[in-house]
Amino acid sequence: MISSFSEPIYCPNLSCAEPRNTFGRQHCAACETDLIYRYVWAVGQAAEEVPAGKVIADRYFVIAPQIWLDSRPALPPSVPEQLPDTIMPYLHLYPQRLHTPEVYGFCSLGEAPEAAEVLLLENVPINNFGRLYPSILESWSGTSAARQVYWLWQMLQLWIPLSEQGVASSLLVPENLRVEGWRVRLLELHAGNFVPTLRDLGDVWSGLVESAQPEVQPKLGEICQFMRRSSMNFDAIALELNDLLLEQAAKLPLHLEVVGMTDTGPQRSQNEDSCYPTAADFQSSKTSGGDKLIPYLTMVCDGVGGHEGGEVASQLAVQSLKALIQNLLSEITQQEELMTPTMVIKQLEEIVRVVNNVISAQNNEQGKELRQRMGTTLVMALQLPQKVKISEDLPSNNSHELYLVNVGDSRAYWIGKNYCQRLTVDDDVASREVQLGHSLYWETQLRSDAGALTQALGTRDGDFLRPTIHRFIVEEEGLLLLCSDGLSDNDWVEKSWENYGPEVLEGKMSLEAAVQSWIRLANEKNGYDNTSVVATHCRMSPERLVLFDPAVASAPVSAPVSAASVSLPMSGSASLQKTGRMPESQLSESSKQLLYPETAPAPEPVQKPKPKLWLPLVGLLGLMLVFAGLGLWVRSLQNQNPDPEQLPPPPETTAPTPADIPSPGADIPSSGAESPSPGAESESPSPGAESPSPSPEPTPAEIPAPSPEPTPAEIPAPSPSPEIPPP
Repeated sequence: MISSFSEPIYCPNLSCAEPRNTFGRQHCAACETDLIYRYVWAVGQAAEEVPAGKVIADRYFVIAPQIWLDSRPALPPSVPEQLPDTIMPYLHLYPQRLHTPEVYGFCSLGEAPEAAEVLLLENVPINNFGRLYPSILESWSGTSAARQVYWLWQMLQLWIPLSEQGVASSLLVPENLRVEGWRVRLLELHAGNFVPTLRDLGDVWSGLVESAQPEVQPKLGEICQFMRRSSMNFDAIALELNDLLLEQAAKLPLHLEVVGMTDTGPQRSQNEDSCYPTAADFQSSKTSGGDKLIPYLTMVCDGVGGHEGGEVASQLAVQSLKALIQNLLSEITQQEELMTPTMVIKQLEEIVRVVNNVISAQNNEQGKELRQRMGTTLVMALQLPQKVKISEDLPSNNSHELYLVNVGDSRAYWIGKNYCQRLTVDDDVASREVQLGHSLYWETQLRSDAGALTQALGTRDGDFLRPTIHRFIVEEEGLLLLCSDGLSDNDWVEKSWENYGPEVLEGKMSLEAAVQSWIRLANEKNGYDNTSVVATHCRMSPERLVLFDPAVASAPVSAPVSAASVSLPMSGSASLQKTGRMPESQLSESSKQLLYPETAPAPEPVQKPKPKLWLPLVGLLGLMLVFAGLGLWVRSLQNQNPDPEQLPPPPETTAPTPADIPSPGADIPSSGAESPSPGAESESPSPGAESPSPSPEPTPAEIPAPSPEPTPAEIPAPSPSPEIPPP
């Protein structure tokens, strides 16, 4: 399509001597810089009438009606000094960017004062060839039952945040609903001329239900009838649809393989990253059989606070989270009833706050304040092995649920054969300014503090922490990639995924080789930082899944546990008292001092190699985990309080070696998502519709002080709050 244009595409390298290039080239002929083909959606009837082939403002080429290509992507687009109220919903909905477009800029269709001003959107459902992804109507009849229900689930999860911004009508226009594999995407936001209700959404769904797959058509018809009743509220509809979604997902086969690695990098002397699982965790599983979280739990933490604290915070977070998640999974697998997404999210929020307060208490005990306080980012993926009863004749199967927890700027991506989708939104100044309606995202990138963190585990009390948690359903093959900013900085995941993701999915490259390649790429391109990468290959395999059975898990382990083993935590280990501690050998001398009062005697020197030494945390960690855990179960699960000694300890680690990383192997239930393979949207409300006044510049001398999220109804003007410098 684009090869027919005679106009040039300009090199994004502003210092290039010959920036003009012929359409269709992938690299600049003069400097070999990758050329950027950025397609935007031009909103409105005036833009719809501009014919294909026309050049607008000497930079935008009209590829098709309302699809424009920016030939000068290095130059900022036009933006009015005062952002109009009409674009505020786009900015406030930035946390929903997995499904909603973003504002790119404006363009006048002529030089006359009365010329129409066109709104341009980016992050739109347009592929690399300048064509729209198909509408939900076009794709509906040819897709699976599980995906049909999943698409509707995503629409329902978008209903509340879009309603809060007055643009829920966007979900009532089938042509506005585009699908990219598992993901539902909106082409633009429509305010509409009336306030829609769930009944209106049910009317739209009724048209789809008529051609739904036979196994879900009757139930979807009932749900549409429920939506037309004024007595049925949103939560009741969501529960009905969730049950159907889990039932359909449980019929799908799934096999998981996990590989995790962390690297100090060429320019750092100390690794402040921590991740799980690594080669040492696999080795520990083989030798002791005590680590049953693989492959259900994966995470990456990037320490904040330098070598005098960052490494402590990241390792403390990993070990503490492992203990609490293991207890959570043990509780869930003993329940007959399914936990709803809302309950799981609340439970995970409490767990994250407990871990936050453990790190914060260490800061307080050491008298650390402001930028001296250690902290860590967190991106965690939890595959929840709930049992779903499909029918009386079929056994329960895994529900394919995946929960993503994010604090800070470590990221999660879903990589399919044809796309790479970022599943998380960074907790940084740039994202905050967009969400508050102060500026467009590309504008925030011009700020010197754009990457400063607004949240991290441990820097403040847990009452101020707002972790972002999304629920997804895994219903297609793909890679779930977790990484620290050592890899994600400068968009290197987006630039490199095609070299590794499809190769793994097609069986041409091992998952271990792909992770190693990403580490090498990070060291080469972003070598100024540590890098951690944990990748999970979610394969839609016909092999039968093995679910966690508490009785089996409590029995002695007679065979080594492989990387793909699906057994979950044992509940009766003799080393439970070690919960939350980390191997001393992994800490630098300066970091060890954070965990020892200066008046305390020095640790007894090691006379000979010992299997593992655990740092004494002066009873603080154990007490906090126990008491916080007790309160957690009482509040969230309303179950009997677990015995403190039932909290399993993190596995003892050994120095990882390449040979220790097992090759991918057995069956495992995979993570599910609130977005398709990872899919549905977060259930937390988006920022309000009212535009706040510009926030003052942050004080560089202080530590980030993340304030509570704005209420759905209104976003107040923020007070000057310091930020955390990027790790």
